Amino acid sequence: MTDKLDNSLKVMSPLVVKLGGAALDQPDACAPLWSAIAELHSRWRGSPSRDQQSPTGVVLVHGGGGAVDRRLARLGMTTQRREGIRLTPDDQIDEVVGALAGTVNKQIVASLNAAGVPAVGLCLADGGFAKCVKTRRYTFDPGRVGEVIGGDPKLVRTLLGAGFLPVISSIGADADGRALNINADEAAASAAALLTAGGLVLLTDVPGILDSGGALLNELTPDDVEQLIASGAIHGGMIPKARGAVDAARISGAPAVIASWKRPEDLLRIANGESVGTRILAKAHASLAEATP
Repeated sequence: MTDKLDNSLKVMSPLVVKLGGAALDQPDACAPLWSAIAELHSRWRGSPSRDQQSPTGVVLVHGGGGAVDRRLARLGMTTQRREGIRLTPDDQIDEVVGALAGTVNKQIVASLNAAGVPAVGLCLADGGFAKCVKTRRYTFDPGRVGEVIGGDPKLVRTLLGAGFLPVISSIGADADGRALNINADEAAASAAALLTAGGLVLLTDVPGILDSGGALLNELTPDDVEQLIASGAIHGGMIPKARGAVDAARISGAPAVIASWKRPEDLLRIANGESVGTRILAKAHASLAEATP
């Protein structure tokens, strides 16, 4: 095992950061986080070992379930979840889009701009970045919930090449132009695959995966994760986070790091080539990047 970035995250490719948790519910209290993301973007772009033919920098992908819940509640609508996903009926999709692609996305962009980085707000559908379809992976109808099946990274790469930091909400659209709600972890993993990212950082409310004694585990394979779940070392709410990171690593073909947004200094440690949080290794590249036109 190594603590150095060059054997895990690759600085010659973009870095995808997924932001979730309470950070999206209290953006005004997260000034150190926005500053750290701005600094990470600057350092990642400025790495002397980066491939000059491949634009680098940070791409931020976000969800915003709390904002959606509050918006629906104000309108007297009921939030329903099943098997870990939000059911998104036709009469709620406009509100989900308004919260994620509107309120949350623009607040993050404004916060990053205030921190000194030129951020640009997008959704998965912009520029054909992510090609989405209504998901068929469940035995029930989740409504307007989608999944990513390919896409074209040209727009995002163009923005990175010009020095911008793309901020992408997890809203996609199908071939008929109908909006779809995409799981934010899946959206981040798919973005990493489409961009051939050097790594994927999942910022959550926890510092990483801990063993049964409470010590942080620095690096795990998918098999390690399942063994820790079976032993009970990974339990409760950490199970879906750990499996989500495994799925993200498999989809993107890049290591997925679980770290805490509450420790912005960890992002700068990543820029310095240090190991932070828990790194989930990918066993094999998925086919999504190969589907990119």
